[in-house]
Amino acid sequence: MAVHTNYAFVPGPMNDELPPEDMEACSAQEAMDFDEGAYHHIQETRSDSLTVAQADSPAGFAAWVIEKFRSWSDCDGDVESVFSKDLLCTNLMFYWAPASIASAARIYWETAHDPFRHWGWPNPQILAPTAIASFPKDPFQRPRSWCERHFNLKRWTRMPRGGHFPAMEQPQLLLGDVRAFLRDYR
Repeated sequence: MAVHTNYAFVPGPMNDELPPEDMEACSAQEAMDFDEGAYHHIQETRSDSLTVAQADSPAGFAAWVIEKFRSWSDCDGDVESVFSKDLLCTNLMFYWAPASIASAARIYWETAHDPFRHWGWPNPQILAPTAIASFPKDPFQRPRSWCERHFNLKRWTRMPRGGHFPAMEQPQLLLGDVRAFLRDYR
């Protein structure tokens, strides 16, 4: 009936004539690719090798995951200023206890090797009314103009704070936006 998301990972336009705000997004994406590119690249190319090591070492797995919480959240480098140790340990256990580390990483490989989902192919237009909540410290943000080409965008909210994990970082902001948008779609 309707879609609300905070993760609208869509490709940018293919032409060189971008408005200034889109050029800023391209520069931000280049910086993110440089800083975080290894994370995606290893999971897209050697996910099985990585997950064997992670499944064998709780400390190694924790280091891998908690580093993402630190670098992808709105915590200014102090992960415990946003996430409690209990929350971080609980999140780790969702992967560790059911031994789902490999399947969580494998989706990167599968997506990278699926010709119908590869970034070189056109993405389908999502026709359902869509709302996007954009959190300022999410490294995967896309400009509104890019999202409008792929979604039937009815609501765009620029949040004042938060990162890639808004349900844990800023649950009230996220919930308020979800409720405000979906109120008309009951």
